[in-house]
Amino acid sequence: MNRTILKFGALAAAAALGLTACSGSSPEGDASAEASKDVTIAVFNGWDEGIASSELWRAVLEDKGYNVELEYSDVAPLFSGLASGDYDLTTDVWLPVTHKDYLDKFGDDIEDLGAWNNESKLTVAVNEDAPIDSLDELAANADKFKNKIVGIEAGAGLTRTMEEAVIPEYGLEDMEFITSSTSAMLTELKTATDAGEDIVVTLWEPHWAYSSFPVKNLEDPKGALGGTESIHNYSRAGFADEFPEVSGWMSNFKMSLDELYTLEKVLFVDNDTDDYEPLVRQWMEENPEIVERMTAS
Repeated sequence: MNRTILKFGALAAAAALGLTACSGSSPEGDASAEASKDVTIAVFNGWDEGIASSELWRAVLEDKGYNVELEYSDVAPLFSGLASGDYDLTTDVWLPVTHKDYLDKFGDDIEDLGAWNNESKLTVAVNEDAPIDSLDELAANADKFKNKIVGIEAGAGLTRTMEEAVIPEYGLEDMEFITSSTSAMLTELKTATDAGEDIVVTLWEPHWAYSSFPVKNLEDPKGALGGTESIHNYSRAGFADEFPEVSGWMSNFKMSLDELYTLEKVLFVDNDTDDYEPLVRQWMEENPEIVERMTAS
């Protein structure tokens, strides 16, 4: 820029604005926005596959020069915040059943970046030596489980599915359905396991509990829990235009349950800490082929 222009404040400001506008008109999207490198990923409280995938993406994106912040939230405010643009991304949207109500409400204001896993499902689990194998046996054996089903957060899609489909379909209205938090459910599961007691809990796959506790899924002959689901990355509207590189990486991202379980094992089973960054870095060093394909063109 000609330095004589600096004598004229108004012209200098106009020139600066002009340069900013020009820098944002690259053929690959809004380069000025992507140049900011600031990305916020929203994470569901208590959903460990979302925590694991978000922590992994934070490390991968930071290695690529981005500044990544994780924001933890309950389900409803997370979708609301994504729709309003308070958050950029989330990695744990389940379709077609679990988060359907939220997609019906906010779907026009957020963008699907694609599914990264197609093997997931909602479950109701019991200890592996429990006297029943199917949900249609539970009502008649409710007393063996202290007449209660231990659930997770009240606002979770799994909780809604239990209340609207599983409980009425299998006549479980007389059982106490306890909703609190995922951590509270896992505490109850551990306590019952240590005591050798029967217990029934709401769970989902993928979850590290399957490798840490002797549990089995109850069969669902009426299909009340829904079938296999997909886990999707979603973004706020306009994110793909402003961050085409990140959007492209996340759209192409795939991870199997077996691969995810190895990460969850490091984060939640083998270690008792919420300082996940060094653990994620350890896993990345041990799984370079997965990390490399996450940002492959």
